[in-house]
Amino acid sequence: MAKYHRILSAALLVAYSAAAHALFSDDEARKAVNELRARVDEQQRRLDQAASSESLLRLADAIDELRREITELRGQVEVLHSRIDLLDKRQKDLYVDLDNRLRKFEQAQAERDQAAQAAAAEQQAYEAGLAHFKANNYGAAIQALQSFLSTYPQSQLAPAAQYWIGNAYYALRDYKAAIAAQDKVVQTWPDHPKAPDALLNKASSQAESGDLPGSRKTLQTLISKYPNSPAAEQAKQRLAKR
Repeated sequence: MAKYHRILSAALLVAYSAAAHALFSDDEARKAVNELRARVDEQQRRLDQAASSESLLRLADAIDELRREITELRGQVEVLHSRIDLLDKRQKDLYVDLDNRLRKFEQAQAERDQAAQAAAAEQQAYEAGLAHFKANNYGAAIQALQSFLSTYPQSQLAPAAQYWIGNAYYALRDYKAAIAAQDKVVQTWPDHPKAPDALLNKASSQAESGDLPGSRKTLQTLISKYPNSPAAEQAKQRLAKR
């Protein structure tokens, strides 16, 4: 289009020069120049329109291209928003899961601490009663160990506590109470390691109270029920002496 414009301009200059030269010869030349000018103006107008139309077409193409790019960018933005929402949800889920695990761990730790404290208190109460027995404070030992059994009836130390109560009664020469205490050990915890010793202590209480037949029978029961126990060996030795 620019080339066409240059050609048209050159033609105009040549024609105008020729017309201007003829202007001084006659009126027809002047008329021709005016017509030529009109034609040039018309061509210029058409040229401007063509240039304007071409610019509009180019602008329309550019706008369409921008619209396509905007559409693609919007699609990418939607994908990114979706990924961000997914990551945000995963992060929240992870936080909730981590918080729940932490709470469970803290709760379990608190329960372990409480259990450890309870076990320590239980052991301390048992040791206090046993300390009285070792110090020959048999009445205090009986009271402390009975209090222990009342507070911790399901304790693993309960059979031993009951056994030492029986021994404390034996030391106080309360043989009836000693026998009852040792019977409770055998009847309540027959599989406990203290059960054979409880029978041996019962036999001693029976012998001290003058019930020799009962003592012999208890020793025989001990040998029969717990043949491999150290208490059974002592029972055999006692029976051999009688």
